[in-house]
Amino acid sequence: MSESNAQAVASAVASATEAATEAAAGGWRRATGIAGVAIGVVAAGAAAGVAIERLTVGRGMRHRARVALDSAGPYGGLRGTPGRAYADDGTELYYEVDDVEPETETALTRRRRRLFGRKAPAPVTVVFSHGYCLNQDSWHFQRAALRGVVRTVHWDQRSHGRSGRGVAQVREDRPVTIDELGRDLKTVIDAAAPEGPIVLVGHSMGGMTVMALADAYPDLIRERVVGVALVGTSSGRLGEVNFGLPVAGVNAVRRVLPGVLKALGQRAELVEKGRRATADLFAGIIKRYSFASRDVDPAVARFAERMIESTPIDVVAEYYPAFNDHDKTDALARFADLPVLVLAGVRDLVTPSEHSEAIAGLLPDAELMLVPDAGHLVMLEHPELVTDRLADLLARAGAVPAAATVNGYGSTSSTPGPG
Repeated sequence: MSESNAQAVASAVASATEAATEAAAGGWRRATGIAGVAIGVVAAGAAAGVAIERLTVGRGMRHRARVALDSAGPYGGLRGTPGRAYADDGTELYYEVDDVEPETETALTRRRRRLFGRKAPAPVTVVFSHGYCLNQDSWHFQRAALRGVVRTVHWDQRSHGRSGRGVAQVREDRPVTIDELGRDLKTVIDAAAPEGPIVLVGHSMGGMTVMALADAYPDLIRERVVGVALVGTSSGRLGEVNFGLPVAGVNAVRRVLPGVLKALGQRAELVEKGRRATADLFAGIIKRYSFASRDVDPAVARFAERMIESTPIDVVAEYYPAFNDHDKTDALARFADLPVLVLAGVRDLVTPSEHSEAIAGLLPDAELMLVPDAGHLVMLEHPELVTDRLADLLARAGAVPAAATVNGYGSTSSTPGPG
């Protein structure tokens, strides 16, 4: 990245700081426009100019395209049996269960054969945890492939998706911690999968949530968990991630971003208006930090935008400190005797693949899959590959017997993937 871009990032950060200062003095309405632009840059650690492709098309055309994609996009529409659990602070946690359907000779049966080589998998529950600023729908493709084949639970982390706002965050003005998310996951498991074997699947922050669960509840891991998938995540040292920025830009962002987010989060309603006004900039940033492939389906890219844009700025702010504090390296030892899949995009700028390599280095029996042409949202960018490796994990976990599959899904043998 050029020096001019680094200076542009620093300038954006300075603008955000100025906006936050003005806002604190009572000029929120005057500051919102500046803050909306600046936060769009610094919150994702983006360099100036990432949305150039959006700026070459008229605003009206971009709006019509988004409307068309929203109406036609089939993603995120899968729903299961709803349920609600309540965290230790009273936060309502929303989850959905997809149960195994009765055996019939239908397309479902053929999909079971394709994935696992037999009709009836063993009774296991696969629990999916999503990442920061996403929701349970981020697992759309994997949910579609496994639906009716194995029992699955999909839940929304506190203050995300259909779950309630974190009670401790609202009443006590307390930031979220990864440990708290681990306890939330335990609450959901107790409600949605109180007995039987479990496979834990977590992406990004969801993977950190799984690690926190292991740290706090080792007996649960030992007695009930039969497999773990950690996708695009990290066990710690996230404060060292540079988000693809030059040193000057990273240092500037780290210096002021916590204060800027906190200030803007205190006036969320006004900031959201500025954020909506800069939707095109956000779209470019989201694409840059979500995907690496040039040919991502526009409907998938728009689907990711909708999930991320739906996360209020005050939620973004209250979660941010948790990542610098996150360190669950020691907790990985809880998974040492289990089948583990560690999967990441090589071009992930949010949780770089080196972090997944570090996790796999501490779990030498784990399968490490690094996807060359993939970014942070690898499960949306390369869904068939991710689903294939999850099917293999279920076979290695004993949920289904290892068997050859067909129709392009590869193999559910125990042979590790490249890594």
